[in-house]
Amino acid sequence: MLKIHNTKSGRLETFQPLEDGRVTLYTCGPTVYDHAHVGHARASAAFDILVRHLKAGGYKVDYVRNYTDVDDKIIKRARDKGQDWRALARTYIDSYTQDMEAIGCLPPTHSPRATEYIEPMIEDIQAIIERGYAYEVEGDVYFDVTAWRQYGQLSHREMDEQEAGARVSVDERKKNPADFALWKAAKADEPSWPSPWGPGRPGWHLECSTMSFRLLGAEFDIHGGGQDLIFPHHENELAQSGALGRPMARYWTHNGFVRLNNEKMSKSLGNFFTVKDVLEKFDGEVLRYLLISKHYRGPLDFSDEALREAEKALERIYRAIEGVEDLMGERDCLAFKMKTVDEFRRKFTEALDDDLNTAKALGVVFDLVRAMNKAAAADNLEDAVAFYCALKIMGEELGLWQRSPADFFAALAERRGVKLEAGEIEKLIAARAEARSSKNWAEADRIRDELAARGLVLEDKAGVTTWKNARQT
Repeated sequence: MLKIHNTKSGRLETFQPLEDGRVTLYTCGPTVYDHAHVGHARASAAFDILVRHLKAGGYKVDYVRNYTDVDDKIIKRARDKGQDWRALARTYIDSYTQDMEAIGCLPPTHSPRATEYIEPMIEDIQAIIERGYAYEVEGDVYFDVTAWRQYGQLSHREMDEQEAGARVSVDERKKNPADFALWKAAKADEPSWPSPWGPGRPGWHLECSTMSFRLLGAEFDIHGGGQDLIFPHHENELAQSGALGRPMARYWTHNGFVRLNNEKMSKSLGNFFTVKDVLEKFDGEVLRYLLISKHYRGPLDFSDEALREAEKALERIYRAIEGVEDLMGERDCLAFKMKTVDEFRRKFTEALDDDLNTAKALGVVFDLVRAMNKAAAADNLEDAVAFYCALKIMGEELGLWQRSPADFFAALAERRGVKLEAGEIEKLIAARAEARSSKNWAEADRIRDELAARGLVLEDKAGVTTWKNARQT
């Protein structure tokens, strides 16, 4: 049974959905003024694992991830570029979608945009004012944090800490420095919408409260995001929703930071890499492996060296898959009487049930790979295939090794730009044939992997080995 860390309680809790067989999940998506960076990718990968694990457990998952498509940063970037802010937002929404697809993330059930929910947000602001939790000043509307006595319940902060952490400019019109904007009065040459308080636009914190309610209801199962969102963003969401009588999420969970040189990676610090930067040098699957190689709540140290280690780990898994597929030939798992691999699958599921411990789950994967290689080396086809099929199922849950080995190695070869002359290829194929005849499987696999890493696919049929460029397959 899944146990998940709840930021609100500060402890691991056994997950129980509100509705049998269905899980409702909301995560905060990006503010789309630039390309996604590795920190965005880590959050998406972490919650993608959660979605996949829940689905593997038989749940239907209703997953919402929003886009903030109007914001000070978007307006400024569009102005700097001499571009319409709507067009700029659309560009980066498309970019984000492509990047998340490249790292193997499943698309959410819903991907709402803030600008699609302006009218419902205005309705929510009116209701909050009527209930006595907000006030209007010269066209701006602020939430009164002192009126909501439970403020701080998520972040576990006292009022003086809240004021220090709010990072807002001093505004003498506020009742309290920590009060936050629900509606921002229009400024010259900025997008705005009509409202009872004059033209303007909603505050950033409000959009998730409104969209989650409209799409998932007053109470839903899980709210996720990065640790930097706990305060003030998620604290403010919870206050707004509570003021409207909406409990919001039963479980709040947050992923850790990506670090570069022991410092949080972020756009505000200027020490970030975009996903596109990484994909110029490494395969998307390699980046995904690195992102889930550590527990999602802990820090992740990012570097080219760490990516190379992730690449080596994937090469090892794909080599093992390739070796068993050679033995299987044209047959698939259903053609074999399967030996049970319950112990491996039990340990794998237990690892993910333990607050999505992907690092531990990958440890189980490599135990399985070792057992599979041993069975294959002993010509124990039934056991090797059983392990192989279990490995593929685990890969589906992790979003990894779902391509053919030929495709994976061809992608690596294309990035490495390594080529061989035809004569060298034939010599290596002959050496591999000799190794196979003497049952030196390790050497045969090494040669095949060397060729695969250079973008070549070998085909063994009727005792004859042929080759072709993987790009032609």
